[in-house]
Amino acid sequence: MAKLPLKLDELIDGHALRADLAAMAGDGGLTQPQARAAALHLLKERKAEAFGRVEELLKADGSGSACAIRLCHVMDEIIGALYACVSGGGESMAVVAVGGYGRGTLAPGSDIDLLFLLPQGKAPAAAAAAETMLYLLWDMRLKVGHATRTVEECLRLAREDITIRTALLEARLVCGDGKLFQTLEHRFDRELVSTTGPEYVQAKLAERDTRHAKAGESRYLVEPNVKDGKGGLRDLHTLFWIGKYFYRVRTAEELVGKGVFTQAEYNLFRKAEDFLWAVRCHMHFLTGKAEERLHFDIQRDIAERLGYTSHPGLSAVERFMKHYFLVAKNVGDLTRIFCAALEEEQAKYVPGFDRIIGGFSRRKRKLAGTSDFIVDNHRLNVADDQVFERDPVNLLRLFWFADKHAMEFHPHALKLLTRSLGLVDRALRRDPEANRLFLDILTSDRDPELNLRRMNEAGLLGRLIPDFGKIVAMMQFSMYHHYTVDEHLIRCIGVLSEIERGDDAKVHPLSHSLMPGLKKSRDALYVAVLLHDIAKGRLEDHSVAGARIARRICPHMGLSAADTGTVAWLIEHHLLMSMTAQTRDLNDRKTIEDFASVVQSVERLKLLLVLTVCDIRGVGPGVWNGWKGQLLRTLYFETELLLTGGFSEMSRADRTTAARDALREALGHWPQAERDRIVALHYQNYLLTVDLADQVRHAEFIRQADAARRSLDTMVRPHQFEAVTEITVLAQDHPRLLSVIAGACAAAGANIVDAQVFTTADGRALDTILINREFELDEDERRRSTRVGKLIEDALSGKSYLPEIIEKRTKPRRGQKTFRIPPRAEIRNALSNRFSVIEVEGLDRPGLLSEITGALSDLSLDIASAHITTFGEKVIDTFYVTDLTGQKIENPAREKAIVEKLVATLDGTGLARTKAAAE
Repeated sequence: MAKLPLKLDELIDGHALRADLAAMAGDGGLTQPQARAAALHLLKERKAEAFGRVEELLKADGSGSACAIRLCHVMDEIIGALYACVSGGGESMAVVAVGGYGRGTLAPGSDIDLLFLLPQGKAPAAAAAAETMLYLLWDMRLKVGHATRTVEECLRLAREDITIRTALLEARLVCGDGKLFQTLEHRFDRELVSTTGPEYVQAKLAERDTRHAKAGESRYLVEPNVKDGKGGLRDLHTLFWIGKYFYRVRTAEELVGKGVFTQAEYNLFRKAEDFLWAVRCHMHFLTGKAEERLHFDIQRDIAERLGYTSHPGLSAVERFMKHYFLVAKNVGDLTRIFCAALEEEQAKYVPGFDRIIGGFSRRKRKLAGTSDFIVDNHRLNVADDQVFERDPVNLLRLFWFADKHAMEFHPHALKLLTRSLGLVDRALRRDPEANRLFLDILTSDRDPELNLRRMNEAGLLGRLIPDFGKIVAMMQFSMYHHYTVDEHLIRCIGVLSEIERGDDAKVHPLSHSLMPGLKKSRDALYVAVLLHDIAKGRLEDHSVAGARIARRICPHMGLSAADTGTVAWLIEHHLLMSMTAQTRDLNDRKTIEDFASVVQSVERLKLLLVLTVCDIRGVGPGVWNGWKGQLLRTLYFETELLLTGGFSEMSRADRTTAARDALREALGHWPQAERDRIVALHYQNYLLTVDLADQVRHAEFIRQADAARRSLDTMVRPHQFEAVTEITVLAQDHPRLLSVIAGACAAAGANIVDAQVFTTADGRALDTILINREFELDEDERRRSTRVGKLIEDALSGKSYLPEIIEKRTKPRRGQKTFRIPPRAEIRNALSNRFSVIEVEGLDRPGLLSEITGALSDLSLDIASAHITTFGEKVIDTFYVTDLTGQKIENPAREKAIVEKLVATLDGTGLARTKAAAE
């Protein structure tokens, strides 16, 4: 490989570019079409060559800050050469870089923000030259933000607009009239900056808060915005803007001399900035556009570009993303330290600063019950800088007092705490008082999520519980998890606190109603919720490893042997209830018996239910829905009946007779012949599985369809609380019926979550499909589901060809192709007394359920029920099946053939062979 350029001048030859442009322009200038076309070709070519060299350098040395400076230099040379050509060497205006370009750094896809600074009077020739430059830059496909103003106009607009003021704060002369630019600089500093520091700080901090709210409040979103997200580059830029404006410095390094940062903290600032610039520049180079969000589909490539490799328990992309989130956390630490210095070191010199920044009067008073902490400006602060060194338990007391008195932290206290984390050692972790305080904070009836997050942000939580420290900033490379592991656990504590307070009683009333009866196990429940994913990222099953960790650390936290055992059991089985509810047939008694044999007591059942609700709801917005709540409630009540001895011991035949009599009685207002005909249609499985009220609805549906002589009909019913819509299909039974229904739902964009398949005595199918609800209002949802039903009818009657519709109407979600999930199929005969249970797992795609059910049909299997569960990009579908004689699949050769067929379907090879055969 050729030697890479190390100096800026080697990236692009500015002198040669000026000479070449001048030769092309000739006497007519660049306004002539031929000259303009030649110049445009040259500029594009030189820019592409230079940017290519910069990308090679980035891959070679990995420095993001250097990359941003190099790209900026390339643009400076191009703009300088253009200016020299169009201005004829005169200096009638100044071409000024503002915004990020003014700071001297650019990403490959960044906007080029230019200010054409004109002398008073606005020389027409200068304005024309600016216009020529702009058109050429636009023709180069550059995003150019521009303004043409005089010095007076700049100052007037800057007084009115904080954004313009920030742009001018970073103004930098690229080329042209240096004296004119100096006049702007001098007057801007004297007339605005020197007198409006507090006002500017207030505005920029408010702007930052608004930006965070828009981009996502958490800095631990698994697809973060590198530029505008919390903990991203814009946060660092905001610190620099405020520092430059308020402290009147030119560089971030000067903030060390002002006492704002220590040298180590400034080094952290530079390191974070360099890393974030590297990520951002790689993203732009990779995608060929100004991509600012680190989407799943590019995370793996960025990790590879940055040189990350896989380690046991963590893939390369997960290690890269953990590094990213740790850097984002460091940016948060620097922000706290900066704000503390801003308030403490400078507020005393600026009259009214406290009132402007936070509305506080500068009052200090003692805090009851302690001499180590005070109330300063209505916030909790340390009495002196030796508080933590004098007694490390004070690290916990700070958060305990904040929780007890519902107080905000003074920035100085958090800065001192961050700088005192080295005091956390084995002795503190084993200290009974420290552990009592921590347990009080964790189980607080006020806002435990808030103070745990503060402890985690400050770095104390990971130091106090080293195993928790290992999952801080750890992301799981999947579309299911919205947050890093530590953020998920803290959010789960917030959900548990909400359940206990009754804030979400309408979302899951059962959990709320159970909490008052769990007072004896309350501490154990909170600890289990905090620790249930603490062993993520290890080679061992995280549930088993997590239980072992709990047995080790819970006694130190002050939990009894019984509570420690409860915590360990809950962690080891924290996925059991969720997976059973979502992937098993809850109408199959064997499902309930197997689940109950693990749970063993009603107390554990209650605790596991609450933990499961917290776990699902803490994953992220949109993951919890009413249907999952309904499944959990059904599993809970059925299991409770069995554990308390209330589960029916009647024989299956007796229960069938009783169910048939109940339906006959419910239809008592019908003519007897009609009633007997409908009741006789249903087999045992239907009568024992379907609720009586639904049986009556189905009876009316069948009766109306028969009266109208409709051999094919659908009925829709929205369920608002469960957030699903039920579609009932009545059709002549045939082996691929469920496959066609699933395909029609996929084509309509309807996500199936559950399906029950029944056959009537006269050879018809009565299938009930549950799809995720899309609209809030029932009338809107009914219209939408009616359209889905119509598409099902068209597909079943042959009016629509599903493969074409699916291909046209659906497409995989962004990033889905990035994931690699080995296809798996398993047949288990021990999970049901009457059915073989087939579980398939693989990468989801549009129409997959239709393909799988079609494959099952081709294998001559009769599907009794289907349970569809999607975890982001991964699908886990469970089918209760028999062969065509109603028997389980127990022949090893047959089992092997079924598994092979399903695996081929999951990875797409089965579909490819089917298409090839058709062609």
